[in-house]
Amino acid sequence: MTVTVSAQEDTRRLLVLAVDDEPHGLDNLVHCLQSNPHVDRVFTAVDASEALRVLGSEDEQVRMRRDRGLPPIDAVFADLNMPGLSGMEMSRVFASLNAAPVLVFVTGHAEEAVNAFELGAVDYVLKPCRQDRLDKAVLRVLEKMQSAPAPELAREQSVKTDDEVIPVELAGTTKLIPRSSVRWVEAQGDYARLYTTEGSHLVRIPLAQLEERWGKAGFVRIHRSFLVALPLITELRMGQGGYQVVIGNEEKVLPVSRRHTRELKDRLVGAPRNG
Repeated sequence: MTVTVSAQEDTRRLLVLAVDDEPHGLDNLVHCLQSNPHVDRVFTAVDASEALRVLGSEDEQVRMRRDRGLPPIDAVFADLNMPGLSGMEMSRVFASLNAAPVLVFVTGHAEEAVNAFELGAVDYVLKPCRQDRLDKAVLRVLEKMQSAPAPELAREQSVKTDDEVIPVELAGTTKLIPRSSVRWVEAQGDYARLYTTEGSHLVRIPLAQLEERWGKAGFVRIHRSFLVALPLITELRMGQGGYQVVIGNEEKVLPVSRRHTRELKDRLVGAPRNG
């Protein structure tokens, strides 16, 4: 790969995330990143679950970037072998995000390089991390960012091609819930509960954020507390206190607020039905 970006040509300062379960390896990686003139701030994580929490955190810089449709972190520098989700599995979760960070693997296993590049990593740095080698990886990150589509176009392409994956914490492990398996979502304060055919899962994502992210994927707000997969609505009927919708074969009934009724009717008339 030919790197065409130089420190003189690109003055951006990056937010990066370093992920390694080995303390010495993490310290070395953080030191090299902090010594690079293009790096503004380094977040750290010891495993994939903690890395995902950083991307969804309420840190002001991270949150502002998410709100603007940008990746919450510019780049993730991650080890391959970690407890829980491996670096490879973690990269698949990152790739499913509407705005995905650039990925660099930093590991002692040279034999995994081919798989890493197939997953979209822009570089593969062998341990122990050397400053000159990591500096080249940062330049590749900048080159990748230069060639990336605008946030609006990236979101459009993601809706058309990807089935977003939501990471859910369960008893110390991370389970990946594909958006396509979600039937409806219920607001619970700053959290949302995802209902699938297999059960429900609580995630720290406000319902309004899911509404914005999933609107083009067929989800519609029917109430201040509910977001529903439109093709799964089998009936709209008048009940006590107002309209209700019936979801799928399980005949789950959810309320429709007055302010959402007209839009829902319009969407149902024009919506393709799920056979």
